Amino acid sequence: MKEQNLKITASIEAREVALIVQTASKFTSNIKIMLDDKKVNAKSIMGLIALGGLDGKDVTILAEGHDEEEAVKELSDFLTN
Repeated sequence: MKEQNLKITASIEAREVALIVQTASKFTSNIKIMLDDKKVNAKSIMGLIALGGLDGKDVTILAEGHDEEEAVKELSDFLTN
């Protein structure tokens, strides 16, 4: 399992949520985004919306699978740029 903690610096609105889901869906790994005590599937628009505003928050990306390294790197890059 690969885990990455990061502070989101990008503005996360509906369009960006869709892009997060699209990015996560490219990978076969099981990918979760955790905020506080909530953990949601990064491939689920409704799950990410349920987290509420992510702007400026500290989150953890968790990935498990054969492409977990690439998944975490690409999502981390997207969320911090």
